[in-house]
Amino acid sequence: MINVMENKKLHIALLFGGNSSEHDVSKRSAHNIYDAMDKDKYDVSLFMFTKDGILLGNKASHRIFDGEDEDLVVSEEMPKIDLSNPLAPIMALNEVSDIDLFYPVIHGNLGEDGTVQGLFKLLKKPYIGSNVLASALAFDKDMTKRILTQAHVRNTEYVVITPENKDQMDYETVAAKIGRVMFLKPADQGSSVGIHRVTNADEYNAGLADALQYDFKVLAEEAIDGPQEIEISILGNEKPRASKLGAVRVPDSDTFYDYNNKFVDASGVVFELPVVLPESLTQEITQMALDAYVALGLKGMARIDFLVSKDGVPYLSEPNTLPGFTNISLYPQMWGVSGIDYPSLIDEIIDYGLAEYKRNQSISYSFTKLGTEHVGEKKFN
Repeated sequence: MINVMENKKLHIALLFGGNSSEHDVSKRSAHNIYDAMDKDKYDVSLFMFTKDGILLGNKASHRIFDGEDEDLVVSEEMPKIDLSNPLAPIMALNEVSDIDLFYPVIHGNLGEDGTVQGLFKLLKKPYIGSNVLASALAFDKDMTKRILTQAHVRNTEYVVITPENKDQMDYETVAAKIGRVMFLKPADQGSSVGIHRVTNADEYNAGLADALQYDFKVLAEEAIDGPQEIEISILGNEKPRASKLGAVRVPDSDTFYDYNNKFVDASGVVFELPVVLPESLTQEITQMALDAYVALGLKGMARIDFLVSKDGVPYLSEPNTLPGFTNISLYPQMWGVSGIDYPSLIDEIIDYGLAEYKRNQSISYSFTKLGTEHVGEKKFN
C-alpha cells in the first residue's frame, strides 16, 4: 500500500491514556507503537489524557513516557490548566501545529466509543481506525449483537438487564432463557471489566451489582460449552483482509481470559500463534470476521474474538476497534505470524487512515445541482 502523503514526513499526534479502566494498558500500547514508528517517516507528538480526562501536552506526555511518575507530572501540570475554560480538556492540542493525522491508542471509554473520533471530525483531520458511528456500535455489546444477528453472523444468546428491569430479571428468569451458566457483561466496557461467570443465584446477584457500576445496560450472555477462544486480526477499509488465527487457552476451566490475562500477566495463559484448526473451521471463522467487519462499518483495524464450542461451532464474541499493542497483545502478534512486521503494520494502519479521510473528502454535504435545479429543492410554479 502506498502512503497517501508519501513525499512528506508526517506529523502524527499519538493520543493515549484516558479516564477508563484501561488507562495503564493504553500507555503501554502507545509506548510500543511509538517505538515501532519509523522516525524517518514520522514526527510524533504525544498527548496523554489523564485519568480525569484532561489532555496533557507533548512535553509532559514525553516525561511520562520517559519513566517519570505520572501522578507527579499530572500534579505539576494541572495548575497550568484553566479549568474554567470549557475547552480545557483539549487545550493542549494548541501546543503543536500542522498535525497530519491523529493516532488514538485509547482503549475503552473515550477512545473506542466514538468520542475522540467526533473530535477529529470537528478538527477536520485524518485519523486511524473506525469512524464515530462504527466505533460506537462496535463498543456497545448489545448493538453489536443486533447488527451481527441481522447480518446472519452467529453470536451467543443474551438478554439485557437495566436498573429499570432488574427486579423482573432474577437469576431463574434469565437462566430459563439462556441456561444456568452465563456471563454478565457491562454493555459499554471493554477488556473484561465488570465481567462475571455466573452459575447460581448468589453469584448472579453479586455479579449484577458489580456490573451495573460500570454501565446502565448489562448483558447476561449464554456460556458456550467447553469453549476454545480464537482471535483474528483484521486490517483494511472497504476490502479488509484477515490474519492467521490465534488461540487463547486458560488452563483453569473455571476462569476465562480476563483483564489481567490480556494486559498484565499472561503467565497462566497459553497462546497458539498461529493455531491449527480444521480448514473448514478456519475458513468459517475468517469469513464471519470479515462479514462482521463490513456489517459494522469498521475501518483501519480490529481484533475480533470468537468462542468455539466443543462440537466445533464458532460464535463471534466481540470486536475490538482499537486493540491492545502491549507486549502480550495478540493483534500485532497475529499479523507478525502472518508476515507483517510491527513497523510495517503501523505504516499500513496510518495509510488506511489517510485513505479513508481522502475518500470522505469526496462526499458533498450541500445540495448538488442536477441541471438547473437542486436535489431536494421543491419547485413552485
